[in-house]
Amino acid sequence: MTATTHEVFNQVTPLADVNLFTGNAALQDALKFNAPGLNTTPLAQLGQRVGSAEMQRDARLANAHTPELRTHDRFGHRIDEVEFHPSYHALMAAATEAGLHGTPYADAEQASGHAHVLRAAGFMLFTELEPAVLCPISMTYAVTPALRDNPAIYRDWAPQLTARAYDPALKIWRDKPGVTMGMGMTEKQGGSDVRANTTRAVHEGRDDWGERYRLTGHKWFFSAPMCDAFLVLAYVEGMGDGGLSCFFLPRVLPDGTRNVLRIQRLKDKLGNKANASSEVEFDGTVAWLVGEPGRGVPQILAMGTMTRLDCALGTSGLMRQALSIALHHTAERSAFGKRLIEQPLMKNVLADLAIESEAACALSMRLARAFDHQADERERLLARVLTPIAKFWICKRGSLFAQEAMECLGGNGYVEEGGEGIAARIYREMPVNSIWEGAGNIMALDLLRALRKGDVAGALTDELAPARGAHPALDRMIDTVPTLIEHHATEASARLLARDVALTVQGALLAQSAPPAVVGAFCDSRLASRHDVFGTLGAGADLDALVARAQLA
Repeated sequence: MTATTHEVFNQVTPLADVNLFTGNAALQDALKFNAPGLNTTPLAQLGQRVGSAEMQRDARLANAHTPELRTHDRFGHRIDEVEFHPSYHALMAAATEAGLHGTPYADAEQASGHAHVLRAAGFMLFTELEPAVLCPISMTYAVTPALRDNPAIYRDWAPQLTARAYDPALKIWRDKPGVTMGMGMTEKQGGSDVRANTTRAVHEGRDDWGERYRLTGHKWFFSAPMCDAFLVLAYVEGMGDGGLSCFFLPRVLPDGTRNVLRIQRLKDKLGNKANASSEVEFDGTVAWLVGEPGRGVPQILAMGTMTRLDCALGTSGLMRQALSIALHHTAERSAFGKRLIEQPLMKNVLADLAIESEAACALSMRLARAFDHQADERERLLARVLTPIAKFWICKRGSLFAQEAMECLGGNGYVEEGGEGIAARIYREMPVNSIWEGAGNIMALDLLRALRKGDVAGALTDELAPARGAHPALDRMIDTVPTLIEHHATEASARLLARDVALTVQGALLAQSAPPAVVGAFCDSRLASRHDVFGTLGAGADLDALVARAQLA
């Protein structure tokens, strides 16, 4: 191509129409380790779909044409609706068809024994395409089992919550092929301290769904307000500080009328642009009690465990996409007489990013496996302790990873135009997974709570044992884990504990699932020399092997 003043050359082709699953060796090996015998055909099909140019166009448009709030119709009636670009609905339909919401709780999905692992892999793949729409998908996944605390509501809603169907219309649940759910917990005065909430619930009566209340108050961060229903926290009137309870709040009531949900405004966020996050007010809003009065905090913690899994999965998926973009760009663009990928410094950076991405994938998928085996006490303990660890460490590394990957593209990665604009979108998206459902300090505190739930040290020791002998630095870390737990189980050092256990578990998982080049480079850099800057792998690292493994086939 020739412009008026110059010839345009040395440009990178779009990274499109690629299969994001069949080209991801790290994810495939993680699946072989965590779910041997799993039928991965659905993942290959999803990988082709989310890697297509058509779906990438939808992802771009859903972020370019952001949600718009319509508080009133043209006649002046209050409607409190959010309008989305058609591409948003296309993405939502694709995510539900892939079973990324409540599907693992359906009997047919559980039959394989790997329902949560299968869903986790699909969630990671879809994140590479567009993560923002996965907010309501993730919340639907998290709240579906919580509804069992109200058997009547669960009986009515479970079929639609687990159906592979999407219907954006705001209408009664029984007339929809599928539904989505959200959560409303935080308020402006408390944030993560939900006990500081002021929303009140006044008992109104009892019906087929149990105890019915009227809610008055607000929620400061209320994501996906066009979901069909929400689980929210409110204090039961008359119970004092011990009355914080969980309530089911539908947008459309059983009689077909709309519930009172005043959407005050949509959040103008750093990233997550395609998803509508809002501030809302309740003014005599109808809701039903879920579970026992006063049990709101334990219930939200249980739901938070599921969404925190998705934060780790989501960041892992974003890492993989940022890596793929960096590898593609550097393989096609030349500088200083060579392709960028052949330059020694760049090769070191890319190999280092590849290690970080694979380690994040390994830990996330191992955590997902624990959710498939909650009847096993050891797996239950591992899920409880690895959730805050994975959420803390993987999400904490995400922003650094995205920045380094963007640097591989230089100025091309910093602009909001074309395929490489995805790098900027990924960078803006990274902090949400670190902040949402509890930032770093909240995760560190939750780790301390998890340590009081049973013989966590014993469960971790058993988990790490098969990796002994793979690397001297890994052996040393495995030996110190019980001591780490004993001496760092305080608030002041909880972050150190989360980091060190995360790195040890990642090393042990890679030792059992990844090639020697990955294991050696990870243990040398992360465990032996306390790696702190990407692109500083030692002379012993097989950079060519690491880069080749990470490239999309």
